[in-house]
Amino acid sequence: MKKIIHRDKSRGYANHGWLESYHSFSFAGYHDPARIHFGALRVLNDDRVDGGMGFGMHPHDNMEIITIPLSGALQHRDSMGFNSIIKEGDVQIMSAGTGVTHSEINSSSFEVVTFLQIWIFPREKNSEPRYDQQYFDVEERKNKLQLIVAPEKKGKEVQIMQDAWFWLTNPEKGFSQQYSLQDKQHGIYLFVIEGQISLAGELLNRRDAIELNDIDEFMFTSEEHSKILIMELPMNW
Repeated sequence: MKKIIHRDKSRGYANHGWLESYHSFSFAGYHDPARIHFGALRVLNDDRVDGGMGFGMHPHDNMEIITIPLSGALQHRDSMGFNSIIKEGDVQIMSAGTGVTHSEINSSSFEVVTFLQIWIFPREKNSEPRYDQQYFDVEERKNKLQLIVAPEKKGKEVQIMQDAWFWLTNPEKGFSQQYSLQDKQHGIYLFVIEGQISLAGELLNRRDAIELNDIDEFMFTSEEHSKILIMELPMNW
């Protein structure tokens, strides 16, 4: 097993007044040559946006963009004609493909919205842009893995144009979980949204993350009630 830990306080940080953003990988004004990407994972931003504020219409292309709200609600609009609200429990994916513009605005004028935004390099470039959004029952990830993103849509999971799988889990204190990789050539990026876990002899706290390579499976134990995001990704990027 190869492992690299990303501690919370080692992330990039930007404060624009209405926006606070922590960057796990190089983004905008934050650049770390050791943290450009992890396989197909290019961006993991941890954002906080004030009421009534947000990102106006802006373009993307050839990127899979996943948004996971943690609190509050976001108003999404895009050039494909989609206009929706996403909130805690929802997972949104936008395959930018040949090009799309969109906006993300806090739907409340006074409540803060917090969310994770993740960018994944697509399997193929210049595909037709597409959008999907699904609600996932938070209770269904208690002490078990809840699949939210997958290359094939077999259930509620949103489909990604990449050989990648995302899982959310909310283990209780003392609960241990095992994960077996879909593909042994893949890597794992595990992000602790809340709580504390032990994994591979390491203690990971809130907003810490770990990269895992050269593994078939791994196990972690929750040291307190926790919320965990697990991403399995191809590494040939």
